[in-house]
Amino acid sequence: MQAWICNEFAGPEQLAWQTQPTPEPGKGEVRVAIKAASLNFPDLLIVQGKYQMKPALPFVPGAEFAGVVEAVGEGVKHLAVGTHVAGFAGTGGFGTHALAPAAVLMPLPPVFSFEDAAAFLCTYGTTYHALMDRAALKAGETVLVLGAAGGVGTAAIQIAKAAGARVIAAASTDEKCALCRELGADETINYTTTNLRDALKTLTDGKGPDVVYDPVGGDMTEQAFRSIAWRGRLLVVGFANGQIPNLPLNLALLKGASIVGVFWGEFARREPQANAACLMQLAAWYMEGKIKPVIEHKLPMSQLKEGFALMGSRQVRGKVVLVND
Repeated sequence: MQAWICNEFAGPEQLAWQTQPTPEPGKGEVRVAIKAASLNFPDLLIVQGKYQMKPALPFVPGAEFAGVVEAVGEGVKHLAVGTHVAGFAGTGGFGTHALAPAAVLMPLPPVFSFEDAAAFLCTYGTTYHALMDRAALKAGETVLVLGAAGGVGTAAIQIAKAAGARVIAAASTDEKCALCRELGADETINYTTTNLRDALKTLTDGKGPDVVYDPVGGDMTEQAFRSIAWRGRLLVVGFANGQIPNLPLNLALLKGASIVGVFWGEFARREPQANAACLMQLAAWYMEGKIKPVIEHKLPMSQLKEGFALMGSRQVRGKVVLVND
């Protein structure tokens, strides 16, 4: 097998594409022949040594992938050789093969493409957990999505619409705003040319959004939270801006608002049955055509560094997916 090896926490530039022995699965493990893997922002943080977890060196990065079960270890009952699966294992996806615990693999319906599946679990799992579980989103409520043209942002638009919410999508260019409207956003805000708070006041008749979905962080978080509705919920999804905001907590008091943390990976680990129910609903919506990953770039697996460069440019709409021939 071949894989991208991280030998030190020094960023994507030091990753090396190397030949490795093809591993055999142990108890409870499965070997997957990887067909596609997607890039997520935590993949960048992990190879930089900036993520919540630091894998033991050396390791193969790549949290999210899809492929075909090639071998199963002792005790694996629900998967068989030849089964198509999607996986979110934290690491291991950027190669031709991966070992993964069987528990983190989701069997795929026949209509699910490998590319879509590789861009599905993390972004849609995170977003469903955020909006439906943590925020208890109700039909008719208004959701503000920050960074709305990115991977989790495009998922948030689709899931919020599937749940019957009104969606205001905020993005950094007119082109990204156009994509958001194509995905179903009711209103869009280009926050590089328009004052976010003024636009929200106009679009919500002064009420503000009920839910703010925030994978961006930085200064945008406080602006959005100052505009939130009474009993609103701010979903802390991530910090793609690179800055963790310092929020004045009196804002939460004055608005009767909640600041809600979203950590889907830990939710999936601690509450596997609840997570499985979420994924079942997402798969049903995919089959019904209500949700579908936005994939702007498909690259060969050998071009991982180019994929990281695209993601780092912050110009990608949706996801970057790497494929093996």
